[in-house]
Amino acid sequence: MTVHEHRTKPAPGFVKSGPAPADERLKLRVALKSNNIPGLESELMAVSDPKSARYGQHLTPEEVSEFVKPTSESLSAVTSWLQQNSITATPISPFGDILQFEIPVSQASTLLNTEFSVYSYPGSNETNIRTLQYSIPVDLSSHISYLHPTTSFSPPFIAPAPRKVPVTQKRTDPTCADITTPACVLDAYGIPKTPATQKNNVLGVSAYINQFANFNDLKDFLTEFRPDIPPTTSFDVQLIDGGANTQLRSQAGIEASLDIQYTVGVAAAVPVSFVAVGSLNSDSVGGFLDQINTLIADDAEKRPTVLTTSYGFNEVDMTLPVAQGLCNAYAQLGALGTSILFSSGDGGVAGNSFDCTTFVPTAPSGCPWVTSVGSSQLILENYTPDTFSEAGALFSSGGFSNYFPVPDYQKADVDAYVSSLGGQYDGLYNASGRAFPDVSAQGVNFAIIAANSTFLVSGTSASSPVFASVISLLNDELIAQGKPPLGFLNPFLYSAEGKAALNDVKDGKNPGCGTTGFNATEGWDPVTGLGSPNYANLRKAVGLA
Repeated sequence: MTVHEHRTKPAPGFVKSGPAPADERLKLRVALKSNNIPGLESELMAVSDPKSARYGQHLTPEEVSEFVKPTSESLSAVTSWLQQNSITATPISPFGDILQFEIPVSQASTLLNTEFSVYSYPGSNETNIRTLQYSIPVDLSSHISYLHPTTSFSPPFIAPAPRKVPVTQKRTDPTCADITTPACVLDAYGIPKTPATQKNNVLGVSAYINQFANFNDLKDFLTEFRPDIPPTTSFDVQLIDGGANTQLRSQAGIEASLDIQYTVGVAAAVPVSFVAVGSLNSDSVGGFLDQINTLIADDAEKRPTVLTTSYGFNEVDMTLPVAQGLCNAYAQLGALGTSILFSSGDGGVAGNSFDCTTFVPTAPSGCPWVTSVGSSQLILENYTPDTFSEAGALFSSGGFSNYFPVPDYQKADVDAYVSSLGGQYDGLYNASGRAFPDVSAQGVNFAIIAANSTFLVSGTSASSPVFASVISLLNDELIAQGKPPLGFLNPFLYSAEGKAALNDVKDGKNPGCGTTGFNATEGWDPVTGLGSPNYANLRKAVGLA
């Protein structure tokens, strides 16, 4: 046996409360090594780089499978090991690279030469059964990427904290100086109000932790804030891992309401799918992997061309192999033609941590195959609706991954920013890591209606749906002209044409960890990325007449 994964202590916040009950059953997964992930990444770049002759020629599931499926040797070796231990595993991923089985804690401890313990998280009723290291047979090291859930931890997601709008307060600020509404977003970024026309251009909205989106709340929201859209406009629901979308109005979620109302309410007539992931998952990353595998396996007509997610965690919560496995899944979905956007987090350089000595990168923003979205806000001094400028929001998380190296598509921009720091914060971050966010959008004081009440919500969880809506509307125009959707965005965004099509946000900081944080500046920065969308410029940059 050889130690396959090891960590010196649990993820921040988790406390060991005792040994795991020997007879409690664990649903474990073994991820087999794919036969050619570097080849998949090369193909993804080939179909995503505007300079490539194959730009826009997204892969089919069958083509992706050839890169992802394990070799027959790996499958045979791992299956034989499990059978020798009286374990029957079932493939659960689209291309057979993840096997799942269920055994008691006592058998799992023997199988992996380890001891499982119960870990609790302050303020949460949820517990994790985890270990700090496990072993596998030496001859399987070249066949197994990781087993989970073992050494990766699953902290609870935290929905944004809203503040209720008093009835006496004017809900729609005509100047957009104090309250952000769909009209403010449309005007700021030049987003068209004309309805989309393409029914196969689906905008997916991720939902977790029983965040329900209420149809009547959306109806009232459209009536008040987007009256040009029929109030009967709704969204589809896709349920994964026992997910639900309960319609008891009092149970409407703040995050779900925000995400739905600023996709349906910004991307007029784009088909929106609310992808609700329940708690019946064992992927050790809150259902993130189960969701992506489900979407990969979906029919092409049903699969989103854009997916926005306003949830995340700290990178350190996952071990490197699990982080790589999740990132590989994003590469697969991206290769099929889906643009994957994530909010960057709301803790500045502290990520989702309250106590830190070094900067804390968030996840999955550190994965090079997703587009991370930070937040900006209007500069109110000398503000008018026609002429305004933006600054980075104080909460906008940004920084550098400790797991993934800086990808080629952003290296020049990131190197220039790091050089401009002149050594400031050396040792507090990984200067050679994948940098985030990639872009930004307004994220302060968004008016929503949830549980029949009006709230104001701020966070990068507002910015990601806005930027996703922009991409969906561009896709609608592209598809109408017989062109493919944009797919993986970053090679385009970091191209000269892409950068020129964004509003460069040059002011602001994202403090945390006892520092003032990084600074927004000309060009890319780890507060607002490359900047916010300019629809007219983006439209030209993607080749729309």
